[in-house]
Amino acid sequence: MYANVSHSAQAYTHVGLETNILGASPHRLIVLLYEGAELSIRMAIKHIDDGDLMKKSAAITKACSIVHDGLRAALDPAQGGEVARQLDALYDYMNKRLMLAHLRNDTAPLEEVLGLLRELREAWQHIGTTPHPAHLQPVAV
Repeated sequence: MYANVSHSAQAYTHVGLETNILGASPHRLIVLLYEGAELSIRMAIKHIDDGDLMKKSAAITKACSIVHDGLRAALDPAQGGEVARQLDALYDYMNKRLMLAHLRNDTAPLEEVLGLLRELREAWQHIGTTPHPAHLQPVAV
């Protein structure tokens, strides 16, 4: 009986996440990627502190995937220009720091990347709430 309740709760969460993603603007999707990477890194820190290296590995792998396959893949150098190139370099740096944390079971690089992601997410959220005149619409990076 409880397994069924757990399965139902997981299905509900999955549907809620899919609905959030399907109904999201491209701007909101980037914010969701930042949030997902932050959550994965916080989980990795917890797992390192708990000594659960298998779960730590999975959490760091997920964070790397979000940064590389989500955030970096969303960059458009043609439209984003120098900002996109700088973000690409920053995402590459973040992935290197995540790998270092993984190899050394060290939370310091995770904390560093978490801070960078938080700053980027907050800036991205601010951009999304600031009204722009028609001639100053934000471009995709």
